[in-house]
Order: sequence, then C-alpha cells, then structure tokens
Amino acid sequence: MEQRPVRIAVDIGGTFTDLQILDARQGRVVAWKTPTTPADPSEGLLIGVREAAERFGFVLADVGLLLHGTTIATNAVLERKLARGVLITTAGFEDVLEITRHFRRDVYGLAPDPFPCLIERDLRFGVVERVRADGSVETPLGDLAPMLEKLRAAKPEAVAIGLLHAYANPSHELALREAVQAAMPGIPVSLSSEISPEIREYERLSTTVLNAVLMPVVQNYLARLEARLGEGGFSPRIFLVQSNGGMCSLPRAAAQPARLLLSGPSGGALAAERLSRRLARPNLVAVDMGGTSFDVSVVQNHRIGLVTQGEVDRLPVRLPMVEMRTIGAGGGSLAAVDASGRLTAGPRSAGARPGPVCYGRGGTLPTVTDANAVLGRIDPDFFLGGAMSLDVASARVAMGAEVGDKLGLGIEAAAEGVLRVTNVQLASAVRLSLFEKGLDPRDFTLLSFGGAGGLHATEVADELGITEVIFPREPGTLSAYGILFSDLVQDLARSRLLPAEAEALPEIEATLAGLREEAVARLVADGVPEDQRGIEVSADLRYHGQAFELLVPWPEAPDLPALMARFHTEHRARFSYAAEDEKVEIVTLRMAAIGRLPKPAETSGEAASTSTTPASREVWQQGGAASWPVWRREKLHGADIIEGPAIVEEAFATHVIAAGWQAKLDPEGALIARRLP
Repeated sequence: MEQRPVRIAVDIGGTFTDLQILDARQGRVVAWKTPTTPADPSEGLLIGVREAAERFGFVLADVGLLLHGTTIATNAVLERKLARGVLITTAGFEDVLEITRHFRRDVYGLAPDPFPCLIERDLRFGVVERVRADGSVETPLGDLAPMLEKLRAAKPEAVAIGLLHAYANPSHELALREAVQAAMPGIPVSLSSEISPEIREYERLSTTVLNAVLMPVVQNYLARLEARLGEGGFSPRIFLVQSNGGMCSLPRAAAQPARLLLSGPSGGALAAERLSRRLARPNLVAVDMGGTSFDVSVVQNHRIGLVTQGEVDRLPVRLPMVEMRTIGAGGGSLAAVDASGRLTAGPRSAGARPGPVCYGRGGTLPTVTDANAVLGRIDPDFFLGGAMSLDVASARVAMGAEVGDKLGLGIEAAAEGVLRVTNVQLASAVRLSLFEKGLDPRDFTLLSFGGAGGLHATEVADELGITEVIFPREPGTLSAYGILFSDLVQDLARSRLLPAEAEALPEIEATLAGLREEAVARLVADGVPEDQRGIEVSADLRYHGQAFELLVPWPEAPDLPALMARFHTEHRARFSYAAEDEKVEIVTLRMAAIGRLPKPAETSGEAASTSTTPASREVWQQGGAASWPVWRREKLHGADIIEGPAIVEEAFATHVIAAGWQAKLDPEGALIARRLP
C-alpha cells in the first residue's frame, strides 16, 4: 500500500500542529512542531510539512502516506459552528431529541441547564411509517410530498434521517434518502442505520444529527486539504484518525465525520499502548497536556480501553471510541480570580491566537504557561528549541495585574498559586479515571507527554502517590507518534437482542456472516491486500434485566461458552461480582475490519557518548529563588543521574524533576523518574 519512503503523522491541536516523520531509508523517527492556523488548519499542516522537509532532508514527493489527526469536528461542536440541519423521524417521535433521558447531572439544581439540542422543533419533521423491533414492517412509508415541501422551505444545509427500529430494517430510511436527494440534489444526508445501527433511539438520533450537521464542515475542510495536494510534488495518500484510534479514508470521513470527534487525542492513547510494550510497563496512566486540554487514558495489561458510547459537550455519541477523560487544563488555560476571590485556572483557554501573554501575540490574560515562565521553569530563549522567544516581562505584568494584585500576593507567589491549582485539577482527573474502575494510582506508572505535561508530571504524581513517571522520546508530539503506527479500522455493528444460549446460535452466526461480508467489502474498497486484512469480533452483553452492557472481545466467535466466561470475568473486574447463574443477553454484535498498514522499523533513541555537566538557572520555589541544574536531553548519557529539583529541556518540551525524585535514561531513550524512598 505504501511505496514512497516517508510517512508523516500530523496531529492538529488547538495551539500547535505536531508532526512525526518516519523515513524508511534511515528507519528514524523525527518530530516537528508549528503553530496551528485556526482559520484554515490545512495551511498550518502544509507549512509544517515543508518546514520538516527542509529540516530533515527529504522532498515533498517522497511522502507516500499522510496520517491525519484533527480537532476540526470537536471544535465545530464545542463552538457550535455547525451546519443548519433538519431531522426526519417517525411521526410521534419528533421530540425524542429534546426529551433526552430522564437523568439529572445537577441533582440539587432548581433550574438545571437543559441538555443541548442541535435541531430546533420546527426543523424536526415526522413521517408516517412504523418498523417493529424484529424488522418487520407494521406501517409502510406514507406520502412524502408534504414533508418534502416543508423540507425545501426550511433550506437546510444537511439532513439527518433517524426512524424507529431502523437498525433492524433500514429500507424506509434508504427510501427517504432517495426521495430527499431527488428533491434537493447534492444535500448531505446522514442515516441512523449507517452511522449507528443500534438500539436506544435517543442516542442513535443524537449521533445521526451530530453526523449530519458536521458533514458540510468536514467536507469543506477536506476539500481545502485536497486542493493543496500536488503543490511541490506533495501527493500522498491521506487517512484520517477516528475516535477508535484507527484510520479511515477521506470518503469515509466525509460521509461519517462523527467518527472523528476524538481524532487527535486518540493518537496519544495509541502511543501509550505501544510504549507500554516497548518499555515493559503493562499498566500506564497516560496524560497528555497540550495548550488547551488535559487528556487521561488508562492502559491495563498493555491494552487501552474502548467504549461504545461517549459524549461531546453533553451530546451522546453512540460510536466506538478510545476511553478517555478530558478537562480544560493546558498550557494556555487562563488564570483568573473570580468574584468570590477564588483563584482558578481554566477551562477557558487563550488558544493559538493570541495565546499566552509570553508568546507576544497580543495576549493580555495570564495562563499556566505564563506562570511557568515567571517562575523560571521555562527558558525564554529555548522555547520550541529556540525557534520562538518568550516575553517574560509581559507575563510578569499580566500575572501581577490579574492575579497577584487581586489576591494581595507578589508576582511569583501568584504564579506558584496558579500551578498549585492546576496540579490539583490534573491529579483529580487522573484519580477519577482510575477510581471509577476500582484501580489504585499506586499500581500505575504515569506516562507524561504533550508540550506542557513535563512541567507538571512529577508534582502531579506526588499528589497521587505514584512513584514512577516516564517522559518518552519526543513527548511534545507523542500523539502524532501514536498515529504514525496506527492501522485502518472500520467499525460495524448490528443490534440483535438475543439470549446467549444455543438456540440463538443460528441467528448469531447469520448476523456475524453478514457483518463479515460487509467488513471484507470495505477493506477491498480501501485497497487493503488480503494478507494485510484482519477481523476482530466483540459483543455487548448484559445480565437479563440490566439497563447497561459491557463490551466483551470475542476472538473465539461463535463459541458461546468462551464468550460467557469472558463476560463473567469482565463483569467481576468492573463491578466486583458476577452472577453466573443469571441469564445473559447479547444486545449488539460488533466487528472491526482492520487494514494493517506496513510498520517500518524504527531505531531506538541514542544517548550521548559521554556524560555532561548541567547548566543552572534561577527558579522560584516555595517563596524564594534557588539555583536548579538544567540538563539538555539530547546530551544525556545513560550513566547520568538527575537529582531533583532539576529541569530537563528538549526542543518541544520541558520537564521538571521535583525535589525527592531521581531520573535517568533507559535503553529505549525514555527518561524515567522515580520517587526516592
């Protein structure tokens, strides 16, 4: 599939665009970072590729594969920069999208915020039809002319079609799409039976609507990206990262953009899974701290977790995705004092423009990065490897005016306060991610990455009782590294409420056969050779009477006893009990169609040939200035031992080794810090 020697992975974040480049001719992986261009992220992507080509000695025509993670879909939802959509559903079910579930997040709120609804009531149209849960037709599709007339009058930019029980029989949805496209040629249409063919009408409708209103947004971006191909011989094959960590083709991304909602962050989880094997650490809690967010994912027994449903800004998304917790805490998170005199950090962010005050791009409000710069933790002349100088004087002015003066603190004390508040928030996110699974932080190693992660990792570990922190090679672009070694993955699902018993085996086998046929067809369409194809089967199971399911891998399919044993084990691990005498139900059968991309060998990191003497810098800590040793990572030797407090700098990240910690390189090139007894 890949013939030209250079493969590039790109992760476009809110502040920076990260690149990892693998040149098969040398087997080396190198990193590059460039500012994101929010008005058109494809512009920053091409700028970064050109800069990397010049820096690392390849030409654009050498690039055969571009693997692309993006926050385009996520940002569009968060900022509500979405297309004007219309929903067509079964008559009588027009309000499902607004009724949602009878669930209150704010139990004690007298007037809680309503759940968001992306399509107003006058743009939700009902049609006469009824399909039963078994797929049989109770009421044929009625006259569509009145609905189509209202549809044309509404002048939508996208149409979502979600009919009751369409997962069991999509014929009415298919007929509706044909009628809509005949009436309004070229309009994007999203079918629930294609994007999320599963039970639970609210979650299915929410996913279908999200997909529909994202289609014009993502299609416009992909059109701009494709228009840039060919410049300077740059014409790679492009795949986009999905929320499940796998890749998909441009046509699939354009048709099902809801699958991109965790596109960027999932790359970090994939990298953590890969590194857990390379570093022989089966249990990792991976934390990615960039400019705008802090993402937490958990690796257990060398595997990341997948869930079948997540949410973005309180909007359910019924699609497989990497299990991850995200909070608004990054280097660009704004520090402020609220009306009650409480110091806060985030979730509002300075973003890429204007960014932190010290970037000198017009920012006036202090951020977490400004706090680190004020305290001397960041070298203002070596930011981004010296490509960008920081204006610490302006950061000090902003920190004093917006935080220090309001709290009656000096500038340095105010900056220390910002970091303490931030570290507590980061630790809380990690703690919750582990506690909800019944896991103890002390049993895990913290894997820290992202441009801002190293500045906080050892102090966050102290908060959690974690005694080992790993700073991988090129941590500032590690999400792109995870993307670099990903595979094509397409998820298929069929909801079939069946007893997990022998009499249901014929229907189970028939459903699996249908899924397998579709999986193979999709891999063929993506041009995946037969020897690079893989199929993975799983099932959503529950005890009879439960209102939720567990996703259980089923490599032995259709061996039911093996599935049952695995389900009981998973249930006991998650909920501390298993009712092996209870009846078990299969709710949904799932299949992942995998196209395995070639995995070129990469070289391990090389330590310096001789030990070096660190420089020093004045850093403010605990109310006074102190001289800290400052090491350059590329000059570290395997025998060098770094005693905290100390700083380790590299081109795209800075790491603080807190007091009471000791760090050194391992043979793989990772910097490993351990808490001293």
